[in-house]
Amino acid sequence: MTEPVILLLRRELRLADNAALVGAIATGRPVLPLFVLDDVSPGPWAAGGASRWWLHYSLAALGRDLAARGAPLVLRRGRIAFEVARLAAEIGAAEVHAGMPTEPWARAGYHELRDALPIKLVVHETSLLLHPDRVRTLAGTPYGVYTPFSGACKKLLPARDLLPAPDRIVGATAPSDRLEDWNLLPRHPDWAGGLRQNWTPGEAGGHARLATFNATALTSYAARRNLPAVDGTSMLSPYLAFGEISPQQILHAVGDGSDKFTNEVLWREFAANLLWHNKDLPDRPLRPEFADMPWRDDATALAAWQEGRTGIPLVDAGMRQLWQTGWMHNRVRMVAASFLIKHLLIPWQQGEAWFWDTLVDADLAQNAASWQWVAGCGADAAPYFRIFNPALQGAKFDADGGYIRRYVPELADVPDRFIHAPWDAPTPPANYPRPIIDLAAGRARALAAFASIKRAA
Repeated sequence: MTEPVILLLRRELRLADNAALVGAIATGRPVLPLFVLDDVSPGPWAAGGASRWWLHYSLAALGRDLAARGAPLVLRRGRIAFEVARLAAEIGAAEVHAGMPTEPWARAGYHELRDALPIKLVVHETSLLLHPDRVRTLAGTPYGVYTPFSGACKKLLPARDLLPAPDRIVGATAPSDRLEDWNLLPRHPDWAGGLRQNWTPGEAGGHARLATFNATALTSYAARRNLPAVDGTSMLSPYLAFGEISPQQILHAVGDGSDKFTNEVLWREFAANLLWHNKDLPDRPLRPEFADMPWRDDATALAAWQEGRTGIPLVDAGMRQLWQTGWMHNRVRMVAASFLIKHLLIPWQQGEAWFWDTLVDADLAQNAASWQWVAGCGADAAPYFRIFNPALQGAKFDADGGYIRRYVPELADVPDRFIHAPWDAPTPPANYPRPIIDLAAGRARALAAFASIKRAA
């Protein structure tokens, strides 16, 4: 059996616990690992700047690991269906093995690929704990509320046994693009210095981060996960987003160490399920009445939010952490998102798009589901009248202002009792902006706007 098989890699950039890789090797044929950079099919959801930075280093690490085992990674650029079909014809491939996509554009691309291939396309479950069609209500419908969904998942777990990484792969070769020629890294200006300082993309980096979390933060996760000034969360989200580590590997590693953390892993599953059953999730509200929301078009306020100069310390700290590191603490994500949607009345899709471009853990399902949750228009959404007060949130979760001072140095000398509302200080800092909106007035305006669509509905 000399005809090779193609191993199409997308969001499973790892060797261990990779069912698609195991399936390709099990054919007994030479394996040609392939990654296709498709900037066309995703439309507006092509990889953003931070994701492209991560992807460069992730592919470099994966390429080294594959080459060391005898199967060099082939890189091609273009529409996935076209490039895979073309390569299959070039090398006389016998089969194509791939991981199961969840994004609507990728699922459509796989259907197109099936039609274009004269050979078999074998799709494996590689990125979720459970197939979205497997987790259903007693009535056979998809879940729309997280708590019963997570309960159903837990009845179907524990996860399957882990699949080991191969020691050796009988490889095949084909002409490949040079990773450097894809220009995934920023040039002028080089805005990625903070990303390089904070992250090690790749499978080894993911397992190192998991080991650190397991050893130092897992048992205190429930108590410390909401404190942005401390290293109390796993920070595994980008490794999961790129498939450098699998959710099964994470649950096997943490065991029963924290039920709260397991629930967060299952929230990722819930988001994927929502996208699987609602292909418009990134663009349209799940609750149709929210299509009539009287949003504001305010480019100046949007830019202030993006740049972390709203005059609201916790929001600004979060937005600056995002720009500097490509990541933001989850509690602060909720507060920053709520401020944009509710205090500023700017459409959630504009915040979603900014996060998509700037997050190293940008995941279409989680990004869309989380923004809709905060906006109150999604599944299992936060009630529309729940409007986070960012000053009170800061006082509760960053009491001494350590997080704020780290990312908003203009407030370094503000006393603790004014750090979350510096406008109340006897002498407000001269080099920090006044709030772009009064929090009480913004809350009242938001409640009136949300009430108007409730009455219309």
